[in-house]
This record gives sequence, C-alpha cells and structure tokens, in this order.
Amino acid sequence: MATMLEFIKTVLVKVSFDKKLFEKELRKALKVLLPEDVKRLKTWCYEHFNEKYHVVLNQYFSRHQLAL
Repeated sequence: MATMLEFIKTVLVKVSFDKKLFEKELRKALKVLLPEDVKRLKTWCYEHFNEKYHVVLNQYFSRHQLAL
C-alpha cells in the first residue's frame, strides 16, 4: 500500500506542467501531511522541482513553517 506521501509525490509530478495546479496540490499536501512527511516532501520537491518552481517552493514551505 502506498503512503500518502508517495501519493502526493505522484500527483505533483503529474501536475508539474502547470504552475497553478502544482501550487494547488502542494498547498493541499501541506494541509494533510504529518510534520515529518512535510520535511521529506520539502527535500524531495527541492530535488525535483527547484529549477522550475523555486519561488513557489520557497513561498509555500516558508509559509508552512510559520504556521507550525
């Protein structure tokens, strides 16, 4: 059985062609994941999408950190 984190990674890869969809799915992911999974997702996102969505990643992960 796939974990929620693995499911979210799959979704993000599939929507990565569109910035708005990517942001929407990332925002949803940050609401449902446990803090340790958010850390794993952050690392994974920067490894896979840093070039394309660096600003988006910085925006959402820093905002999420403030909310904790």
